[in-house]
Amino acid sequence: MQKNETLSAVKDAGIVAVVRGNSKKEAYQTAVACIKGGVKAIELTFTAPQADEIIKQLHNEYKDDPTVVIGAGTVLDAVTARIAIMAGAKFIVAPSFDREVALLCNEYQVPYMPGCMTVTEIQTAMRYGSEIVKIFPGSALGQGFVKAVKAPLPQANVMPTGGVNLTNMHEWFEAGVVVVGAGSNLTAAAAQGDYDAVTKQAQAYHEEFLRIQEKRVS
Repeated sequence: MQKNETLSAVKDAGIVAVVRGNSKKEAYQTAVACIKGGVKAIELTFTAPQADEIIKQLHNEYKDDPTVVIGAGTVLDAVTARIAIMAGAKFIVAPSFDREVALLCNEYQVPYMPGCMTVTEIQTAMRYGSEIVKIFPGSALGQGFVKAVKAPLPQANVMPTGGVNLTNMHEWFEAGVVVVGAGSNLTAAAAQGDYDAVTKQAQAYHEEFLRIQEKRVS
């Protein structure tokens, strides 16, 4: 999957599931549960044990499905980014911007989505090739921040993570984001081993995104 194809797949998914886990098994099964529910863009964070092994397993299992895109999250340095890419990660997400990670991702033609809190950070990330910039934490910045950023930087593609839920997701898209990141509100039931509940929540998120898309088209 080339860079443009990855970006298109992420945007088409509409929702990036931020998958963590206290064990390799929990993180893997959470990711599978999200995909079953229709949330097919997965950010497997490096806070999960053996994250690179999980990414490799998911990549191998879903490589023939163009609607599923597996990425890596909580990537803090270039070494981790390269490990993730070698394991099969098709996009890299981070809580903050790092120049060396940006340059490495450019070299491998892998989308880099760093967390930013200011217009300066967003502009810097874009200058270094970030075609989707993560607004983090979304819960602190809010939809108003997105609207404010889009005024001077209408070309900025924004993804909020943190503070996104089923009730307010439409507000984020109305503010101008291209995709949202969903974490604990989507995957919380996994901590109790209830992966069916994660799948149901993913279905609800996917259906809400489709409703938002239909409304935007009409």
